[in-house]
Amino acid sequence: MHIHILGACGTFMGGVALLAKRAGHRVSGSDQHTYPPMSTQLASEGIELFEGYAPEHLDPAPDLVMIGNALSRGNPAIEYVLNSGIEYTSGPRWLGENYLRGKSVIAVAGTHGKTTTASMAAWILEATGREPGFLIGGVPENFGHSARDGEQFFVVEADEYDTAFFDKRAKFVHYRPDIVILNNLEFDHADIYEDLKAIQTQFHHLVRTIPGNGTIISNGQDSKLETVLDRGCWSTLQRFSLEEGSDWQVEMLKPDGSELAFHFLGTPQGKLTWSHCGRHNAMNACAALAAAVAAGVEPRAGIRALETFKGVKRRMELISTADDVHVYDDFAHHPTAIRLTLEGLRRKVGNARVLVALEPRSNTMRAGVHVDELGPALMPADRVWLMAGEGIDWDPQETLAPLEGRGRVVTRSEDLLSQMLDAVKPGDHVIFMSNGGFDAAPARFTRSVKERSHD
Repeated sequence: MHIHILGACGTFMGGVALLAKRAGHRVSGSDQHTYPPMSTQLASEGIELFEGYAPEHLDPAPDLVMIGNALSRGNPAIEYVLNSGIEYTSGPRWLGENYLRGKSVIAVAGTHGKTTTASMAAWILEATGREPGFLIGGVPENFGHSARDGEQFFVVEADEYDTAFFDKRAKFVHYRPDIVILNNLEFDHADIYEDLKAIQTQFHHLVRTIPGNGTIISNGQDSKLETVLDRGCWSTLQRFSLEEGSDWQVEMLKPDGSELAFHFLGTPQGKLTWSHCGRHNAMNACAALAAAVAAGVEPRAGIRALETFKGVKRRMELISTADDVHVYDDFAHHPTAIRLTLEGLRRKVGNARVLVALEPRSNTMRAGVHVDELGPALMPADRVWLMAGEGIDWDPQETLAPLEGRGRVVTRSEDLLSQMLDAVKPGDHVIFMSNGGFDAAPARFTRSVKERSHD
């Protein structure tokens, strides 16, 4: 079968393209901008890519067109597909109805931590000999790519974002997993959902797809998830928490979270010493371990696997230590994730200075939905630069007021980098936080620090 993918260079759709190719299909794709690393990854697999969405890319007609959720009516390729009667579907639907059929699926859902937790779960399965497939919205350092085919087990990052212009259900309702992790739940995607209740309804729909002999691993400290589960739960339910009384408990043996202990039904399962930090990563690890155990992994073997978990690119990824300046690239899209990341780093580095550059880029953040939470979330930092680009109609200076003079607003990356380079000192920890390209600021800053250290 010839499958053509519209929006092929996105992380999810690019991953689907790779899986379809490895499943034996002829695959081609189009995107507005065919860009690395996904473009080179697809090309290396023999997947032909076209720049833009010209109708002639669909002539002769493929057997099936997969349409990414970034594309809308009015797009010339979509209009051509509809007018020509070419069969079309969404990536999530194709994945669920074709590729995932017959596999043991672990889905990881939640507002925060999906990519990291899914990467942990996949690595536990890999390290214990299960050879899982996976489709993850980032690049796990242990694997080096975002998607891989697998025969029996498959780990999928289960996004609550909508499926396609013709299917406004959340992506995750298509996957029908045997095991699902519900990491947390907050209001997000203000461009799609009217309020928190609308998102909770989508999570309820996900819960309805889990078989009776399946397992739900849910954050026992999240009241919003409890509201979802109160609407109905027909599967084995295990809650995880930092507190005693949950089915799974993770105990932070060190305040920074670098040493953990796990308990199941009050019984110790083992201790973990690793290179990661923060309460959020402790919870992510507990959820991943619980899911892996539900899939048949022995708990102590799962904990040993986590000792060698390397993390995920752009999730507090340490990209440079030149001149004793520690530079991190972090995918930040919500104040809660920002706060938890900075709190974890603060506990790890003690009194060392923490400098933050933030680009509010997600639709929800740019719309100002969480503007009152953003300033308090940045409190653990010593200095903050907020790059306010176009489309922000809230006052960023007022947002930074809780920092009491420790925050600055800039509108150009050149000014941002100039001010940060003037301020940075050896021993500092510098974090660039954005779910976009940030005008390549992390790489440019790192290059400047290295050049200065050689002067």
